[in-house]
Amino acid sequence: MAKSKRFEIKVTSETNRLRRLLVHSPDSGLGKVVPSKAQDWLFEDIVHLDTIRRKEYDYYTKLLLYFLDPSKIKGKLSEIDAESSKRAFYKPDNKDFHASEYVVELQWLLAEIFKDNNIRSQMVAAVCALENCTFETQEKMMGFTPQQLSKVVISGTHNENEMLFPPIPNFIFTRDIGITINDFILLNKPARQARKREALIVKYILFNHPYFKSYKEKIIELEDTKHHFLLPKEAQDHKVTLEGGDVMTVAPNHVIIGVSERTSWDAAYHATKVLFDRNVVDKVTIVKIPRKRDYMHIDTVFTQVRKNVWVLLGIFSHAYAKKLELDPIEKALDLTHKKDVDKVKIIQFQKGKLDKPKQFRSIESLLENISVKDLGCKPADVRIIFSGNNVFPYDAREQWTDSCNLLAIKEGVVLGYDRNDKTLDAFHEAGFKSVKVEDLIADFESGKVNPDDMEDTIILMPSSELSRARGGFHCMSMPLWRDEA
Repeated sequence: MAKSKRFEIKVTSETNRLRRLLVHSPDSGLGKVVPSKAQDWLFEDIVHLDTIRRKEYDYYTKLLLYFLDPSKIKGKLSEIDAESSKRAFYKPDNKDFHASEYVVELQWLLAEIFKDNNIRSQMVAAVCALENCTFETQEKMMGFTPQQLSKVVISGTHNENEMLFPPIPNFIFTRDIGITINDFILLNKPARQARKREALIVKYILFNHPYFKSYKEKIIELEDTKHHFLLPKEAQDHKVTLEGGDVMTVAPNHVIIGVSERTSWDAAYHATKVLFDRNVVDKVTIVKIPRKRDYMHIDTVFTQVRKNVWVLLGIFSHAYAKKLELDPIEKALDLTHKKDVDKVKIIQFQKGKLDKPKQFRSIESLLENISVKDLGCKPADVRIIFSGNNVFPYDAREQWTDSCNLLAIKEGVVLGYDRNDKTLDAFHEAGFKSVKVEDLIADFESGKVNPDDMEDTIILMPSSELSRARGGFHCMSMPLWRDEA
């Protein structure tokens, strides 16, 4: 198991230089999603595993290493590419895996805790109970090596052909398993059965791996509401469900919590209460968005690019909200339920002033307020970049393929998909450069470009298969450590 050394964990921003994150590379379970189960497993379509690995996600891994852990890749790129047919560098169960302590692979951490027989037996029993396995299967799993067992627990597959239980294809979206808020970690409570094994895996890792030993007292788990198991089916909205895509640490003192298709009002309430009670932050803004598959989490409709720059879906702007104000006839006929924007609700609470909440009219107004009040930007300098350049139907089309779901790897340098052409036009109009990831990696290796020198750039990532999974790079990252302002 890894040495128990200081493992820095602290996130106070969405855009400060990223130093450490949790990821999970696409595993064999992704290649076993069938059309009839895609919706149940929260996928819109089936994906081609080899393409999603070699032509898309592997670029993501390389890029992250050049920024966060260059000693693992700098000067070794040609060797890594020459061995790409074996993919040893990318596979956590291979002896030649990169094993970075900054680009941290969850399957690698899981294999390490499985070296402890007590942890192994506890978790195998928990997984088998969750997946209704036979005792024979449970005994069989106990005979696997730690590397084999970690692969089986995540992919559900033994020997590539024998499936013991379903895969968890959404595990590549590590943002949803938890969120780092200052030096605390808030764990998720998934809304769907398809993601419950992910929550179990991460809980065992965080409470048992030496990396997280000094943070055990700072791991926050939300409890269900009292007697939740007695609630009738029509009252299931009162269950405590929360996913990390609905939580953003936008400033050291300020967290946004979304209420969405996956995160409930009750979860937002309990999370707000515990964050105040444990002195994690002193300001929480709850943002309710329409409960639609189109949006899923708040990070599918907005993310931050710089302290003063955000990318946003236009229907959540204050201009759109004003345009949709009801005329007297509409108001009398009660047509508000037909307006998606009227379902948006934004309430901001401050610790010690809970009886005086502040409300915002639009998400755009909130983002502008954060840039000015929390991050010290001048109002005139705040810029909103709109999905699809705010032109219908490109705004909706490109939001569907994650034009708003961007990961800031440092201030002003973000990762996004290459397919969102109109959004890219909007970035260019805002003064940003763009570069294809394959060209950038070659420039990093040659020394032509230094990651530390990059600014105001959108890095274009290939996306033919990854975008089918309905998640961008904000979803595919759980930051553990960013520089402080």
